[in-house]
Amino acid sequence: MRRYLRIVVLCLACGFCSLLYAFSQLAVSLEEGASGGGGKPQAAAASWLAGGGRGGAGGVGSVGPAAHPGPSDRYSLNVQPIQRMHLAVVACGERLEETVTMLKSAIIFSIRPLQFHIFAEDQLHDSFKGILDSWSFLQTFNYSLYPITFPSENAAEWKKLFKPCASQRLFLPLILKEVDSLLYVDTDILFLRPVDDIWSLLKKFNSTQIAAMAPEHEEPRIGWYNRFARHPYYGKTGVNSGVMLMNMTRMRRKYFKNDMTTVRLRWGDILMPLLKKYKLNITWGDQDLLNIIFFHNPESLFVFPCQWNYRPDHCIYGSNCQEAEEEGIFILHGNRGVYHDDKQPAFRAIYEALRNCSFKDDNIRSLLKPLELELQKTVHTYCGKIYKIFIKQLTKSIQDRYDRPPKER
Repeated sequence: MRRYLRIVVLCLACGFCSLLYAFSQLAVSLEEGASGGGGKPQAAAASWLAGGGRGGAGGVGSVGPAAHPGPSDRYSLNVQPIQRMHLAVVACGERLEETVTMLKSAIIFSIRPLQFHIFAEDQLHDSFKGILDSWSFLQTFNYSLYPITFPSENAAEWKKLFKPCASQRLFLPLILKEVDSLLYVDTDILFLRPVDDIWSLLKKFNSTQIAAMAPEHEEPRIGWYNRFARHPYYGKTGVNSGVMLMNMTRMRRKYFKNDMTTVRLRWGDILMPLLKKYKLNITWGDQDLLNIIFFHNPESLFVFPCQWNYRPDHCIYGSNCQEAEEEGIFILHGNRGVYHDDKQPAFRAIYEALRNCSFKDDNIRSLLKPLELELQKTVHTYCGKIYKIFIKQLTKSIQDRYDRPPKER
């Protein structure tokens, strides 16, 4: 009798443990990565689009077997959800090629799957869809296409701010409501190491930080904000918004200090009053507004080093990004149109190498030697004199991703 009783007790204990495990897996599957995992892929419409506005995505692309999990996958007790890294970009005018090259660089080096959020003018949607669908064999990313969308009552003012579409990034927390964390980049960005690495900086945020950017300048003597700005700006030289990592859940929840009222305002409420107050004093549009916001809320910004947003300003008058000199460039930012002229040929050489590179492993491995030969031709420029920092991290990324056996990657 005691033997049977022990067996019954053992079975009940096993059943109870199995039940606990099942509930824990269900909880994990429903969790949306509060520490920076991002939300599920979707094409949300902004609140101001409700009731007649142009809403949501112009198209949604699925690349890979887990692109859009169905209900049976999403809530299965046996399927661990894939935590995707969310990357957003805004493309208008002649920016299709640049954007595609940026996306390619993200795919080539990244380890975890990516979710692209592409905001583009309507005439670019078919081109994006055709190119991204042709990469379906990679099975490493999803994408969603969205129209350019501004609050209807002030759309004209936002559209003409700085450059067409540039201020779209300010509204990403309000449009992508179900996305927890997001990396925004300009179209002229090139990743020289995995997106995973900058994404991991989300874990370094303290309890008050909601976003991360790099300084606008390292050398105050050539800084723009500290010499010419007619509005408040963050820190000694301002920040550059071409690479902006965001915990958008925190951004949506936060009440921001400001110089317009004693009342703290939420993200969706602060933007238009800020533009009205400073529109005659700002030069760089949305980036200036971000500088003003974080001037009044410095505790909310995480500042990462210049190698995460390396621009011509860091070498055009001589090298002034020490971190890049030591570890190489992590993210290259070809502003000033340097990918398309001969003013900074070192930047153009990197761009053309990645633009022309295919996704074949052998092609990626063989990228370095001809690229270094091209860079050696640029030593007549200040940036070219330090060309080795352009390929230092790139070489490591290729070795780590493509030269090691699969089990060691």
